[in-house]
Amino acid sequence: MLKKSQKITVIGAGSWGTALSMVLADNGLEVRLWGHKEDQINEINQHHTNQKYLKEVELPESIIGYSNLQQSIEEIDTIILAVPTKAIRPVLRQIQEVQSTPLTIVHVSKGIEPDSLLRISEMIEDEMESKNLHAVVVLSGPSHAEEVSLRHPTTVTVSSKDMKAAESVQDMFMNQNFRVYTNPDLLGVEIGGALKNIIALAAGITDGLGYGDNAKAALITRGLAEIARLGTKMGANPLTFSGLTGIGDLIVTCTSVHSRNWRAGNMLGKGRNLEEVLDNMGMVVEGVRTTKAAHQLAEKYEVKMPITDALYEVLFNNVEAKEAVDHLMARVKTNEMEDLVNILGERFIEEE
Repeated sequence: MLKKSQKITVIGAGSWGTALSMVLADNGLEVRLWGHKEDQINEINQHHTNQKYLKEVELPESIIGYSNLQQSIEEIDTIILAVPTKAIRPVLRQIQEVQSTPLTIVHVSKGIEPDSLLRISEMIEDEMESKNLHAVVVLSGPSHAEEVSLRHPTTVTVSSKDMKAAESVQDMFMNQNFRVYTNPDLLGVEIGGALKNIIALAAGITDGLGYGDNAKAALITRGLAEIARLGTKMGANPLTFSGLTGIGDLIVTCTSVHSRNWRAGNMLGKGRNLEEVLDNMGMVVEGVRTTKAAHQLAEKYEVKMPITDALYEVLFNNVEAKEAVDHLMARVKTNEMEDLVNILGERFIEEE
């Protein structure tokens, strides 16, 4: 269990990194929040705010901003990695240059690297030398930074190959507003967290097209089937996808205006092109990058993912959103129970 006086560093001063810093500060930890923008760090230290990412939220004074990475991780044995997937490798390389003792790295981003098809925990293991890495833990689940920063009730999951490290992180974050479960299925937790962003983009598109709740409910349900189909083929426990990092994260990301993936999809559904949407967002939309990776994974594992395929065509091949949705609806008829058998296994279905 972590001591309440322990110092900890959060790498990434965006909305999620800042919100998690507040949870840790509420739990009595001295939090170092690193960001690469000097003016943002000055705002955090002088005004105890981070207005670009969390408007009208006052930060605890025990959160100290750092723009110098080496200083931020001095005498630190645990860091929270809260940067977009595309920034993970460059940041880890910087950490390796200045770190000489083993770190527990808690990653809180949700994505898969295109082409390499590595999950974030695998990217960390790929970049970090073994002498500099004690354990990798993932924290994931239905959790909007905006609500966490307001101390609204939130529940997440932590997972790791080293479950003692996961339990330590559970102790670090757990409080009356922020409940943390453990789950030994690292692969499933990461897959669920990453792929739900694809379905959220698609849900935003259907809302942007004005197709209503019936379409979105079907999309979420069939989207979960896609996530579970690929995840179990890769070796995940199918029950993980019925939990917080499966259906839980899927619901919150597909139905909330806080979701940047939903907002991006909504703009696409209203006719804007991808470049315009991303410029308008001003923040990373992980689902775009993950759609490419999931499309590649589906081909590698020979798994049918029609929603992912349709979204891939919209994002990367300039297919009109309405055309992609119409194509989905016109697919050949099939049996819903066949998916359940494929995902859960014939024996499970027979026992039920």
